[in-house]
Amino acid sequence: MKESPFKGKTGAQRVLNALGYSLDGLGAGWRNEAAFRQVALLAVAGIVISLFVPLQPWAHAAVIGSHFLTVIVELLNSAVEAAVDHTSLERHELAKRAKDLGSAAQLVCLINLAAMWVMALTHLHA
Repeated sequence: MKESPFKGKTGAQRVLNALGYSLDGLGAGWRNEAAFRQVALLAVAGIVISLFVPLQPWAHAAVIGSHFLTVIVELLNSAVEAAVDHTSLERHELAKRAKDLGSAAQLVCLINLAAMWVMALTHLHA
């Protein structure tokens, strides 16, 4: 098996390369994935709103962490979809399952986000 030419980098160069790939991924997500844009904008709005609501510290952490989690899961879901589509655009039960599982993961994250907001708002600082 052929080794990746990118695996040989070490130290600061590896960190810089990884940062570049990560920024490329964020850019690709923003340009190509409507769902990523929606979740990212929801996260920005939700985090900003949470800063103006007198939440307890644990509630701030739960809400902000849950918003970041939805962004992370959407990036992974988009990566799965892109990999599946790259492999084949034919309809296949395993491809459908992979995409449906990624979508289900995002649904669970959004339910979690809503639950964190409900718990946070029901325990406001007095």
